[in-house]
Amino acid sequence: MAAQRKPDLVLASVRRLLRVGATANLLNLLQKRHPVDVAEILRALNDHERRAAVDALVGTDPRLAAQVIAELGVDMGASLLASRPVVDVGRLLQELAPDDAAALIDRFPNQLADEVRELMQRQQPNTEIAEVLENPEGTAGRIMNPRVFALPEDTTVADAVSSIQQLGGVEMSFYLYVIDERRHLVGVVSLRRLLLVPPQATLKQIMTTDVISVGVDTPEEEVAKKVSSYHLLAVPVVDDENKLVGTVTVDDIIEVIRDTTTEEFQKLGGLEALDEPYVRTPMLTLVKKRARWLVVLFLGEMLTATAMGYFEREISRAVVLALFVPLIISSGGNSGSQAASLIIRALAVGEVTLHDWWRIMRREILSGLALGCILGSVGFVRVTLWQQLFGTYGANWFLIALTVLFALVGVVMWGTIAGSMLPFVMKRLGADPATSSAPFVATLVDVTGLVIYFTVAATILRGTLL
Repeated sequence: MAAQRKPDLVLASVRRLLRVGATANLLNLLQKRHPVDVAEILRALNDHERRAAVDALVGTDPRLAAQVIAELGVDMGASLLASRPVVDVGRLLQELAPDDAAALIDRFPNQLADEVRELMQRQQPNTEIAEVLENPEGTAGRIMNPRVFALPEDTTVADAVSSIQQLGGVEMSFYLYVIDERRHLVGVVSLRRLLLVPPQATLKQIMTTDVISVGVDTPEEEVAKKVSSYHLLAVPVVDDENKLVGTVTVDDIIEVIRDTTTEEFQKLGGLEALDEPYVRTPMLTLVKKRARWLVVLFLGEMLTATAMGYFEREISRAVVLALFVPLIISSGGNSGSQAASLIIRALAVGEVTLHDWWRIMRREILSGLALGCILGSVGFVRVTLWQQLFGTYGANWFLIALTVLFALVGVVMWGTIAGSMLPFVMKRLGADPATSSAPFVATLVDVTGLVIYFTVAATILRGTLL
């Protein structure tokens, strides 16, 4: 219990010190903690308290303030900086790694972003931050850290170790990159290997020449896949001439995966991806993002009413058929949503490609048939039980039960096929597979499911109820 109360006590102390204006005591409390822990405390504060705490840090310890702002995340960090003078913003950004500073500038309002860039250009032309910002968004060059440590291939192990010991301000990730005289990336040495070989050996003698690297224009999702596939802590970034220009570390990849997953999740829910966190998205923007897809889905569902009207004669002659409409179409929609979710995820992580569509089709046909038989059997048993217990369905109950059985087999099978193939279609058209989200699949299967259901009913019940 003591371990659980301790963070709450620290938070209460921070709030109390902010309330009484005890800035010196507040700074003493925060400076003893890791930036990650300080950021966690600030997240729990309200907006006014958070800004007051950041003001206190900026005035006394700009480096810690910048680190805390970076740990708060780009959205909250950019929001805190946006209200500060441009000079303060530029000074704080210089305390951060270039990729972290660039990520914050990307979230600034356009006017502030332009002013910050102009300020940095005047103070330090050709800064590393500007270098990162020149690369297209969503690429390795935009998330790389250009402060990369590399040594010539003729450097001895002893000299390399000495250079690392004197290193300052450069991000190291257990890899030492080796370059030639023109800065071409020619090899890599793990720090562990560097400590286990004779000091007189050269880097050229011990380096691995088969270097896993990415280009500046490589999409960040591809970078994430490569880091995951090869179990890397960092991956070097090279230009068109294979010259080393930066590194992307695993913490940057975690951010990419989180942002990508969030976007995919939102699209799966049947809305456009949000550009900001939910709580900071303006209400009007939130309504627009949700309304567009809801209108599309509503128009799609209107086709369901049209289909019902087309089978009005069958429904009027056998009202009992209407009782099973929600059961039939929801089963098809659910099976389609399941299949779509599985395939979208498989495409996202590279488990399957467009060339695998036929193999996936065969699997889903068999899966749909099996699932349809299971649900159809449950439906058949349900009709039978209700007939035996309550006499609900009359003399033709057995034909009604068969109708439910075969309709469920057809609808569920169609749902799994449609749900699994739509992501492939979207991918082939160059769109995001997540766009074929669960609500979209469900709407499609609702309409076609009605057609399948009443077609099966017309076939089985012809000459009796119909």
